[in-house]
Amino acid sequence: MEQTWKKVIEPKNKLLDLKLGELLEYKDLIWMFVKRSFKSQYKQTILGPAWFVINPLITSVLFTVVFGGIAKISTDGVPQFLFYMAGNTAWSYFATCLTNTSNTFVANAGVFGKVYFPRLVMPISTVIFSVLSFLIQLALLVGFMIYFMAIGENVQPNMYILLLPVFVLHMAAMGLGFGIIISSLTTKYRDLTILVGFGVQLWMYITPVVYPVSTLSDKLKALIMLNPMAPVVNNFKYAMLGCGKMEWGYWGLSAIVTAVVLFVGIVIFNKVEKTFMDTV
Repeated sequence: MEQTWKKVIEPKNKLLDLKLGELLEYKDLIWMFVKRSFKSQYKQTILGPAWFVINPLITSVLFTVVFGGIAKISTDGVPQFLFYMAGNTAWSYFATCLTNTSNTFVANAGVFGKVYFPRLVMPISTVIFSVLSFLIQLALLVGFMIYFMAIGENVQPNMYILLLPVFVLHMAAMGLGFGIIISSLTTKYRDLTILVGFGVQLWMYITPVVYPVSTLSDKLKALIMLNPMAPVVNNFKYAMLGCGKMEWGYWGLSAIVTAVVLFVGIVIFNKVEKTFMDTV
């Protein structure tokens, strides 16, 4: 009797044989990994999910003291605490996506070696899990915005706040793209896992997280805004707080860079996944 198979697993022989449609078939697995990430991250912690709130609060207070109080960096007339919280909310989401996805192959080698599923499921689940942290921080930011507006501070959210889903998608795509490129390289070069954390910290300081673009000279601004995360953070702050202005041209350039990085990342990831068990 001839058997009919619902699924045939075949090797990917072509560089652009990405088979991205498979991801829809494994959407339940993606959500399972999201739940697993939540449980494993806060298992055996005293405060558990409260760290979602504590981390951004502590970081924003430290930034306010160091950059606002000691360094006296301008915040374009916006309350310092809000300025730093807004920048940190956007940056931490991108940094979390990049850092966690960059460890995909090394951290999950045991799972990958036992069962087949599209390997992109893992980094995508990481990006989705990071959205939860972002939404909690965003809600916290909105709460403080309402408080500062109630006491008469200069906080002017505007219609561009409707672009928040686009900002999130942009940051997620960029973090995923850079992250899977790094994860593909770490199968052979483990040193990269050490450099990622250091590199992300340096990247933050060439992104207008703790300073406004208005304080930069024209030449330095043009250089800084070529950083693909710079216009995203700048526009996010403008939408939420009304400080600075929308940088449409640089944002468009950033979107192009993000699309290219994501495509290249998926291609490299697709190629490496066939042989990574031999090198990881």
